[in-house]
Amino acid sequence: MKILIDECLPRKLKHTLGEHDVMTVPEAGWSGKKNGELLRLMIGVFDVFITIDNNLEYQQQLADQPVSFVVLSAQNNKFETLLPLMSDVNEALEIIQHGQVIKISEQSDE
Repeated sequence: MKILIDECLPRKLKHTLGEHDVMTVPEAGWSGKKNGELLRLMIGVFDVFITIDNNLEYQQQLADQPVSFVVLSAQNNKFETLLPLMSDVNEALEIIQHGQVIKISEQSDE
């Protein structure tokens, strides 16, 4: 699975995603792109976009996209804060469908 990590997330998260083919937005050469343009660029290149932008699904028509989305919800975007969420992210990657948005938060018992 080809995964793109948003530029506002630590690139060290790449190493927590197992055998997937993972790239960050800056590595793809897409730094500074707005969400709409970024989504268009991803089509046919990536399968999943991982972000911490909780407003993404309200700004874009995601259900119609051939890309899936994992949205992290945490107090901040530091690696140490996000690391405990990554096992849930890996589980989500096993079941996610195109156009689906899966939210993963620190309070997983809610």
